[in-house]
Amino acid sequence: MLADGTRFDGRGFGAGGEVGGEVVFNTAMTGYQEILTDPSYSGQLVTLTYPLIGNYGSTPEDDQSPRIHSTALIIKELSGIESNHRSDKQLGDYLADAGVLGLDGIDTRELVLRLRTAGAMNGVISTADLDSASLLAKAQALPSMEGQDLVKGVTCARPTRFEPKENYGRREGKPFKVAALDFGIKRNILELLWREGFDPWVLPADASPREVLELEPDAIFCSNGPGDPAAVTYAIDSLRELVGKRPMFGICLGHQLLALALGAKTFKLKFGHRGANHPVRDEQTGRIEITSQNHGFCVDPNTLPPEAETTHLNLNDNTLEGFRHTHLPLFAVQYHPEASPGPHDSAYLFPRFREMVEGWKAR
Repeated sequence: MLADGTRFDGRGFGAGGEVGGEVVFNTAMTGYQEILTDPSYSGQLVTLTYPLIGNYGSTPEDDQSPRIHSTALIIKELSGIESNHRSDKQLGDYLADAGVLGLDGIDTRELVLRLRTAGAMNGVISTADLDSASLLAKAQALPSMEGQDLVKGVTCARPTRFEPKENYGRREGKPFKVAALDFGIKRNILELLWREGFDPWVLPADASPREVLELEPDAIFCSNGPGDPAAVTYAIDSLRELVGKRPMFGICLGHQLLALALGAKTFKLKFGHRGANHPVRDEQTGRIEITSQNHGFCVDPNTLPPEAETTHLNLNDNTLEGFRHTHLPLFAVQYHPEASPGPHDSAYLFPRFREMVEGWKAR
């Protein structure tokens, strides 16, 4: 049941019960496990536009965090066949073991068109309460995503040194220690930092500037994460103090928080950017990247200070996708260069971060 009174009846799979949150959609054809375990989807009921989901099962190797963060999964059809030698569990069992509710058998095209027209909105899925009036009241009582700090529910509890599961090959030379502020960080990001010759230390989102600098990092990384960036005031205040003290790189929510720390403002997109085929232009080279995206908020480029210049632009709606500081070692992008839609169109950003740190160290 959507908050506007639209009802969809389908079949439950995974866990049973009742959940509510913001209903959003993702247009990627693959990657449902990475989507489910991405902390950026905390508090959201995720609809997948591709009609057949679950045909390659699930494997722990593809988890982006230790647990599923999506509140629920909504699909057109659940595949009864898993064709993947890496799979160790069917999607329905994967959700059930995690206590996450799934819904299939509904017209996801109609749902997505409604969300595109009216915008992302709250909704409730239930296998227990089937009364329309009751469900509508519950959906309308849910809080708006605007103003919600969901980072506190996904960040780590204490500083931890990242160790990769496998040795994928690493850039030669002495590694640089990077303080990775965990606003909902994905494992792929940490692995790519490690491969690029960084020694990542993951810190809680509320780590103070003193705690960050006591680690004596060579650089600071600001991760992706869920919720309204403007509500994460403690992180904005900390980043404001850290700007200029170390080279900084931000992705997704980290991009938004760095912009807010510099004095910019953010706004909520109508239905967000969630998919694996969003074209982004690098304004410095003119090159077009096919990017993976997952965000419901955006930085207003007109509010960036003069010393912050636009580096990347979304070609679907001309929204800001990246910026850099003109005289401090700081840059950020809104999309996810650690994902593989291009498949490696945006991989250059991690070597760029390394080069920025090398230049800063060589001063």
